[in-house]
Amino acid sequence: MAEYLIYFNQQWVGDHTEEWFRSRGPLAMAVTEAMRQAGVYVFAGGLEEDPNDAFTADATSGKLVITDGPHAETKEFLGGFAIVDVPDEEAAKLWAGRVAEACGWPQEVRRFKPQGQP
Repeated sequence: MAEYLIYFNQQWVGDHTEEWFRSRGPLAMAVTEAMRQAGVYVFAGGLEEDPNDAFTADATSGKLVITDGPHAETKEFLGGFAIVDVPDEEAAKLWAGRVAEACGWPQEVRRFKPQGQP
C-alpha cells in the first residue's frame, strides 16, 4: 500500500454560484464516505480560504521565527486535500477522478515517499 495526496489549489475552483457550491458538498461527502467504506481513507479536508489567516514557522536562520500570513506571496494556494492509502497508482487515479467529479474542479495527485526515506 502507498499513501497519495490528492489536492487542489483554490484558484482551480473557478467562479460559481453559492447554490452550485452547496450542490457539491453532498457529492464530496459521498466520495469521502466511499473512501472510508473502501478502507483507503486516511484524511480529507478543506482549508480556510483566506491565505492571510495562515502563519509561518521558520527556523532556517537557526532561530525559530513565527510570523503572520503565508510564507510566500503567491496567487495560488492550497484549497483542500485528501490522503488515501491505496495499493497502486491506478487506485490513486480512480479516487482522484472521483474527487474531481464530485468537487467539479481539477485535482493533482502526488505519492508520499515511503516512511523512513529522505
